[in-house]
Amino acid sequence: MIRSAICFLYLLFISSTAAAGGLPVVLMQTSMGDMEIELYADKAPVTVDNFLHYVKDGFYNGTIFHRVVYGWLIQGGGYDENLQAKETRAPIKNEAANGLKNRRGTIAMARTSDPDSADSQFFINLDDNTSFNHRGRTPDRYGYCVFGHVIKGMDVADAISDVEKVEKEGFGTTFPARLIVIKDVKILNGN
Repeated sequence: MIRSAICFLYLLFISSTAAAGGLPVVLMQTSMGDMEIELYADKAPVTVDNFLHYVKDGFYNGTIFHRVVYGWLIQGGGYDENLQAKETRAPIKNEAANGLKNRRGTIAMARTSDPDSADSQFFINLDDNTSFNHRGRTPDRYGYCVFGHVIKGMDVADAISDVEKVEKEGFGTTFPARLIVIKDVKILNGN
């Protein structure tokens, strides 16, 4: 009973903070449904600023989810519908040491083996992916920066991960058999 009341009050606080213009919220409209994502501008300011620049530029519109793994993650934001890599802005500093964890429902920046190589690609965690968390300052332990979480539409993320996969040259075996398109991303409140 007490736990339920605490959970209710927390959700009420989160909703009122977002509604009051606290943390930015974006609406990601995909060919499989919509997701609302709250961005942790307070904990990952460089990453959120970078993501919002791409949103404001319309960069994500017409990109695809190119890596989908059931129950693990969905990744997108770098390739158009013709499977061509989009030209990105310069990579940003990795803020994975911000204390946020790669838990189910969080959104994080994708990158190469260089910790400071993230540009436009992101992934949504479908599980608690603790191996992605910051564990040290060396490149292999730096982790992936969490910069927000899905507040509506996790069922959409789960459905995306459940589509049939095919092997696609340059993408491996986690490529969706049908294109899953990010139609539009727009800012609902904040910045």
